[in-house]
Amino acid sequence: MTTELTLKNELMLAGPMGSLQAYISIVNQAPLLSRDEERELAYQYQNHNDLDAARKLIMSQLRFVVHIARSYNGYGLSLADLIQEGNIGLMKAVKKFDADRGVRLVTYAVHWIRAEMHEFIFSNWKVVKVATTKAQRKLFFNLRKSKKNLGWLTKQETESIAKDLGVKPKEVTTMEQRFASKDMAFDGKDSEDDFTSPSGFLTAPNSDPAEAVEGHNWLDENTALLTEAMEGLDERSKEIITARWLNDKKLTLKVLAQKYSISLERVRQLEENAILKLRESLTQA
Repeated sequence: MTTELTLKNELMLAGPMGSLQAYISIVNQAPLLSRDEERELAYQYQNHNDLDAARKLIMSQLRFVVHIARSYNGYGLSLADLIQEGNIGLMKAVKKFDADRGVRLVTYAVHWIRAEMHEFIFSNWKVVKVATTKAQRKLFFNLRKSKKNLGWLTKQETESIAKDLGVKPKEVTTMEQRFASKDMAFDGKDSEDDFTSPSGFLTAPNSDPAEAVEGHNWLDENTALLTEAMEGLDERSKEIITARWLNDKKLTLKVLAQKYSISLERVRQLEENAILKLRESLTQA
């Protein structure tokens, strides 16, 4: 991918041209935006053509593009290419995004991202990349010529052709299988390929990645708010809430009463007061 994206004016990103895992790791570090931050950046871009604001909106959703691209595995297309097409859709979505409509960017952008990926899949559904290297192209043309008047090759014929062309018998067999493959309609309607057509592998309409990502973002945001609210509690109240609600192995009131040398009722009061304070802090956030 040739389009460069800037994160915090320091980190320069390109699409997955080199290490795909490194690219995914970097985009996962991009900061998530709150609803208010997202709205403000959208206003800056729409009203003042602030390209830095647009860049921040794009960066915040690159992990979402990766999430959608992974749902299209099985098409014989590279994940990097799907991400590239999805990023184009994301950029188009940011350009047209209207924050006043009351929806988050991730919900709006999913349709644009999928549209670009679908178009790419439609255009490249010939799963048989018959020959991708110089050696394979040479094998392709020579084998086609050698096999012109033959049916399926026998083992002896395969070995003979492999010897003549200076390749392994396995490569001859693989290329022969590619010759036998055929294209099919994308949706497979009114044909015997209906149940194996590409459209059958699309994600279900009720399996919306936007909802999954929004849920993930919601959890991250609320975890941060809870952590901040916990800082407003005294140490003992904080330890009680953590022991009673946040740890995997939760402690009983009796254990905590013994630990702090206070009554069960006092532990319960401290717990209730701490919960009230947390609720007030989270409501005001």
